[in-house]
Amino acid sequence: MDFGGIVGSILGWVLVFIAIAMGGGSGFVNVPSILITVGGAIAATLMHYPLQHVLAVMKVARKALFVHNQDYDKLFKQISDYAVRARRDGLLALEDDIEKIDDPFMKKGFQMAVDGSTTEVLRTVMEDELACMKERHLIGQGIFKALGAYAPAFGMIGTLVGLVAMLKNMSDPASLGAGMAVALLTTLYGAMVANLVALPTAGKLEQRSQEESALKTMVIEGIIAIQEGDSPRIVSEKLRAFIPPDIREKLGK
Repeated sequence: MDFGGIVGSILGWVLVFIAIAMGGGSGFVNVPSILITVGGAIAATLMHYPLQHVLAVMKVARKALFVHNQDYDKLFKQISDYAVRARRDGLLALEDDIEKIDDPFMKKGFQMAVDGSTTEVLRTVMEDELACMKERHLIGQGIFKALGAYAPAFGMIGTLVGLVAMLKNMSDPASLGAGMAVALLTTLYGAMVANLVALPTAGKLEQRSQEESALKTMVIEGIIAIQEGDSPRIVSEKLRAFIPPDIREKLGK
């Protein structure tokens, strides 16, 4: 679970609500403004992306906040052990272990290696699958980026609608202040949706995608190194290149 992301999200909303409460707390809730800002941003996002992608957005959001940290240590030890066994008993000795591999990506790579696929074919197939994964991740990121772009825009639209309605009542000066406050609320809602929900989630998803891509690239290079008959020490050194420095130091110890 990503505690930093959860704490940051809660802290951001709490600070905004504290500021609202210190400013009096009244008059900050306006249903028409919410409908224009949130509803309009969602409607524009639905026009931008296919419906099935937008409906899956909550699953994507959960992945951003609750995904487990990538286990570099476990992956490093697993591939290193396979390298030792392959060097000692041959590549075919890994065939019995393939069914025990939990990661479908790694399982597919080792199966291709054991089946005798050439290095070029194995790399092409695995890298194509990695590229497709990145494309899927870009869709999830794009939905939240689009929501982050549309929410402030519809906030401005709501402000303009409110200003037009206010200017039509110029004959009543007492209502101008309240009308201006309601008009500006849509801008506030748009900024909050964009900067406390949509854009941070898109950034988190992008970071998660980069981490997963690094791990899968690590798997590809490890399998190919084993297939080419590199020594376990060389395989381990190739794997270390993909591991963050702080985790690499722990592995060294």
